[in-house]
Amino acid sequence: MTERHTFGGNLSPITCHAWNKDRSQIAISPNNNEVHIYKREGSEWKLLDVLNQHDLRVMGIDWAPNTNRIVTCAVDRNAYVWTQGDDGKWKPTLVLLRINRAATCVRWSPLENKFAVGSGARLISVCYFESENDWWVSKHIKKPIRSTVTSLDWHPNNVLLVAGSTDYKVRVFSAYIKDIEQHPEPTAWGPKKPLGQMLAEFKNSTTGGGWVHSVSFSADGNRVCWVGHDSAINIAEANSGNVAIKLKTEYLPFLCCEWISPQSILVTGHSCVPLIYTFDGSRIVLAAKLDQSTKKEQSGISAMRIFQSLDRNSRTENSDTNLESIHQNAITCVCIYSGDKGSASRISTSGLDGQLVIWDINTLTRSMQGLRI
Repeated sequence: MTERHTFGGNLSPITCHAWNKDRSQIAISPNNNEVHIYKREGSEWKLLDVLNQHDLRVMGIDWAPNTNRIVTCAVDRNAYVWTQGDDGKWKPTLVLLRINRAATCVRWSPLENKFAVGSGARLISVCYFESENDWWVSKHIKKPIRSTVTSLDWHPNNVLLVAGSTDYKVRVFSAYIKDIEQHPEPTAWGPKKPLGQMLAEFKNSTTGGGWVHSVSFSADGNRVCWVGHDSAINIAEANSGNVAIKLKTEYLPFLCCEWISPQSILVTGHSCVPLIYTFDGSRIVLAAKLDQSTKKEQSGISAMRIFQSLDRNSRTENSDTNLESIHQNAITCVCIYSGDKGSASRISTSGLDGQLVIWDINTLTRSMQGLRI
């Protein structure tokens, strides 16, 4: 049902990870300035290369499946595009981001001819290759972003971009680069607009809410889901009048969300357990917990009781600190391992406990009555 993996014989936190096209190799960042490339050999992982061009902690990795290029971004305000040479080693090319704060997230577009980088500079850098000068350049999306961009995702048409930020807003922008793209067709979000024009804006909460941690377009691009630090799940549809459906949960804050079918999303975060929710157009409902080993309720109340017990009894035994779940700390990254957003069959998660876990969604949810994945 599940596969558990660690790398390098230690349990250093994994900031993020990304797979190559056939899932034979993985790129991970062990919570520092490096990116490690591993190849799977049976049940073992062999270290192939260490990408150490960044000076500070790597925040984002994305591996383009068709062009086989890796893009990374880091707190050092830089991004690199890595290409593999004939010797199998990865060579970096610096990207001109033109930002004065940390780069926080990065994502290739579906056609892999450009990528977007979010940052603490209150802007998004949309980067593309300028063949005349043989380098990667960027154009900025600025207004009306008022704080750090924490998460990005591309619309399947390769033009629209959704961004979540710490100003409690989720916005859909046009990321059209006329120098490299043909005139795009209209979408449910509206007609074609020039780079940087906003097509929709959603508040995470009318009462303040929390920072937006993760955003995701659905497979058809007509829906957007996001999660934030208010432990709620939100889904909005195109032409919904900037109104979203919200479900407040009892769990600790979510850090990741991803569509796994037209009606289902997977969310996870500080509760250490991947959860599947379904959306029927009017309400969001919990459908399944992937971690069947969990016995304790992973809610905010449960966590508070654990800490109160530790404080009251001054105990640090394993019985108090070990969670009855596979992940032992917050899950910070989710990737689709098999399938796509329209029909994912397996997903991978990594987190602060240094583990990579591959979950078989179909097997784990087969016994759930009424679940439509």
